Amino acid sequence: MKLIFNIFYDTTRERRSIVFIRIASENDLKSIVDIYNQAIQLKNSTADLNPVTLEGRLQWFNEHKSDKFPIFVAEIDGRIVGWISLSPYRAGREALRHTFELSYYIDSDYKGKGLGKTLLDFIIKKSSNYDVKTLIAIILEYNIPSLALMKKFKFEKWGYLPNIADFDGKECGHVYYGLRVRE
Repeated sequence: MKLIFNIFYDTTRERRSIVFIRIASENDLKSIVDIYNQAIQLKNSTADLNPVTLEGRLQWFNEHKSDKFPIFVAEIDGRIVGWISLSPYRAGREALRHTFELSYYIDSDYKGKGLGKTLLDFIIKKSSNYDVKTLIAIILEYNIPSLALMKKFKFEKWGYLPNIADFDGKECGHVYYGLRVRE
């Protein structure tokens, strides 16, 4: 089932496009992996250093059951252009069962055009369907666009781990942002 969520204005093409946001299927995994691998190359959006494979991400994908820990994809003109997921925060620790980590990645052709905002707005609105009380985003401090997006959505800086990521000798911290979405 496709959900029409937003009209997306692509400034580079000077036209509007409909963004469909839907639960990811296994057929979407290649696009999800391709987009994630773009982020790995940037060295500011994820702490992975080496490209991931379809086989390597299959278990991760299967752990994201659509009724509890969904992965949503964003489609424009039939192309997967981004994705967002909810994951357990500190899996297996029952007291943290209402706290979810969110992750999102945008195809490089669509960065800076509002798609991250569209996906984040979508997941916040949908979070009550998944028994979420608190959303956590863990972001590398060099990912300035994501840090700005968190602030735009009223996420608060809840923690900072300095110099814990090492990108070929260039160290970077992790910033923890949180948002209480339900009492």
